[in-house]
Amino acid sequence: MTKRMRLGVFEVAAVQVGGTLSWPHPRSRSIEYRDPRYWVEVAKLLDTAGFDFLFFAGGYGYPTVQGRLHPLSVTGGINFPGIDPSYLIPVLAYETERLGFVFTSGTGLDHPVQTARTFSTLDHLTGGRVGWNIVTGASQDTIARLFGHDEMRKHDDRYDQADEYLELALRFWETAWDDDAVEEDRDAVRYADPAKVHEIEYTGEYYRSGGWYATPPSPQRTPVLFQAGTSARGRAYAAHNAECVFVQGTTVAATKANVADIRARAAAEGRDPDAIRIMVGVTVTVGETHEAAVAQRAEFDALQTDEVVNVLYSGNTGIDLLSLDPDRSLEQLVPEGAVGQLGQSNIDRFLPKDGSPAPTVRQILDQLKGRGTRGFQVTGSVTEVADELESLMDETDLDGFLLEPIFAPADLEDFARWVVPELRRRGRLPEEPSTGTLREQLIGSGPHLTTHFGTSLTR
Repeated sequence: MTKRMRLGVFEVAAVQVGGTLSWPHPRSRSIEYRDPRYWVEVAKLLDTAGFDFLFFAGGYGYPTVQGRLHPLSVTGGINFPGIDPSYLIPVLAYETERLGFVFTSGTGLDHPVQTARTFSTLDHLTGGRVGWNIVTGASQDTIARLFGHDEMRKHDDRYDQADEYLELALRFWETAWDDDAVEEDRDAVRYADPAKVHEIEYTGEYYRSGGWYATPPSPQRTPVLFQAGTSARGRAYAAHNAECVFVQGTTVAATKANVADIRARAAAEGRDPDAIRIMVGVTVTVGETHEAAVAQRAEFDALQTDEVVNVLYSGNTGIDLLSLDPDRSLEQLVPEGAVGQLGQSNIDRFLPKDGSPAPTVRQILDQLKGRGTRGFQVTGSVTEVADELESLMDETDLDGFLLEPIFAPADLEDFARWVVPELRRRGRLPEEPSTGTLREQLIGSGPHLTTHFGTSLTR
């Protein structure tokens, strides 16, 4: 049986996606990111083409070198500046029929009740088409300083906090109101049944809450739970909590291992490992011919420099590559035997694996110029692109891809016009796009989250 391919698009409400330099190119319109009409155009394109969701990355961080905002980040528009994408979602939902919308929200800044109300509201306004990409925060202390703190919690500690954060949010979404609590009876002047609206009492290590959740249950109750991160602790968190996981992947072998590990961890948690949707980022440059696609991709590559990708990488990791010995690996940053303590996906990908040597800083810079922190790079004709996407799915057990355009929205238009019909012809995409809530479309289950932490959720 041919496995169905799931498709999302990775975007940011900022100058350009992926942290690389692309906005000056005539094929790119991403500089229009502050205009809701631009995003409506993108959303309608994806909705009609049958994509599952539009994903917005985001956050309060920015690229720094030695604690200072890098000037090239400002002049080049590299991961700086940006706007809050969550405010776009009601507009985009109103203009579309079935497309889902996912955005990033951290677990270390707001109280869970604030996040719960935001997602309940958006789930109502979208008719059940919203998802939450759960992040624990970046490694740098720039965000901590911005919010008046001295430093961030350690990497693994942030995941412990995130477990508790989600647990409390789920209490609000899943247990505060019974399914039939809302009556809306005009004749009886009775909006809801008080006996079916329940007080929440919660005391944890990181959070406390007591009282009533004042937002009625939305079509999905809980947004579809997404998680990104390929560190060991991130995979454990994903296996326990996530319905859809984005893995960092640049090689078939590493991606296959990460997918297998997440599914095995999920099975150990008592979950159906095949019910988790696991996706990887891919940048697709497609042309009418192989040569046309290669020429188009070369125009993007020509814009990238050591300085550009160094700003990008420092923004994700806090590491200034240009200050390091170019002939040594990232192991120069830590004492012997302490490499694993760094624990972040964009660092781990350049550390030694399976006995193979780690790349030097010079090699890292060259790799970043070719892809940034993006995933797989697929360039070619329609047939070549479809062949490679199918091969990646079959070899790694992935469920689909998160398209990371280099020239938006032109790359998405090309994919929708040329590649989507070919994938439909091969049986990888349905003839008619799916409908319903985002959970129904993406997971294939009912509209609501029914189990979590290995137990049934009771209301």
